[in-house]
Amino acid sequence: MRALVTGGAGFIGSHLAEVLLARESEVTVLDDLSTGRRDNMLHLQHHPAFRFVQGSMLDIERVGEVMARCDEVYHLGAAVGVRLIFDHPVRTIETNVTGTEVILEAALRHGPRVFIASSSEVYGKDLPGYGAFRETDDIILGTSIRWCYASSKALGEYLARAYFQEKGLPVVIGRYFNTVGPRQTGAYGMVVPRLVHQVLTGRPLTIYGDGEQLRTFTWVGDAVRATIQLMETPAAVGEVFNIGSAEAITINDLARRILRLTGSHSSIVHVPYEEVFGPGFEDARSRVPDISRLRQTIGYRPTLTLDEILERVIASTRQTMSGSAHADPEERRG
Repeated sequence: MRALVTGGAGFIGSHLAEVLLARESEVTVLDDLSTGRRDNMLHLQHHPAFRFVQGSMLDIERVGEVMARCDEVYHLGAAVGVRLIFDHPVRTIETNVTGTEVILEAALRHGPRVFIASSSEVYGKDLPGYGAFRETDDIILGTSIRWCYASSKALGEYLARAYFQEKGLPVVIGRYFNTVGPRQTGAYGMVVPRLVHQVLTGRPLTIYGDGEQLRTFTWVGDAVRATIQLMETPAAVGEVFNIGSAEAITINDLARRILRLTGSHSSIVHVPYEEVFGPGFEDARSRVPDISRLRQTIGYRPTLTLDEILERVIASTRQTMSGSAHADPEERRG
């Protein structure tokens, strides 16, 4: 099997490429390294079945060249992270919408099946008592520019479904919910690596807002496994799937759990959203997935508890820090 992974130098993409290679696929990664990092692929670069192409998914000619030799495409390339999205909304919309259109059009010409990586963000705002999000739920978005990411990912989904319905392109859509693991940085607002790095450097843990936001966290290995299994399942074609965990926790409790697992006595400091992102920022109070469709389709079960996930992230962060002079992930840019 010959696979193309857009955004393969990123966090999830590099793990996906690694697993595909272990399954004896030939893997081509296309990434412009705007947010992805070469370091994420160092352990792959000498693999005989691995190929890295530096380039943009907005480059129609380049995309066509790498697509022509592939049987399947995992489209993970995107503008990512709340910080980047809020600071660069034009780049976000262009990358996520136009980039997805370029990938789908090239796939239509060359014939591979396609996985479109979407996000829990597409659900937008939550309502009191709304419960876990189902794939069939309505989308509720606000007027703040903060929701441009959600809108762009939702439009990417609509494009993919339209290519399936109207043109017969085999596509599968997965909505990732807060995927975490080694090689993820806090550079663009990801909460787990940011809090873990803060605690391991003896600094206060900063929580945005009141900390009562409810979230779930998915082990990257589980997200990758589900992604590949969906691509191997004929019944998944043309469908949308939540990829996540049902183990919900508030951000306050997440911080306290990190303190407990590290034995740290660092303090917890709450910072208003306005101080971080400026006026007008909105956030969902609850972002918990209903994963019953994923379970029924591929028999999915998360393999790690949240404590086990955090223990692995803490261990990998310690190892990375020991070899990088405690480089702060919030200050790293690509």
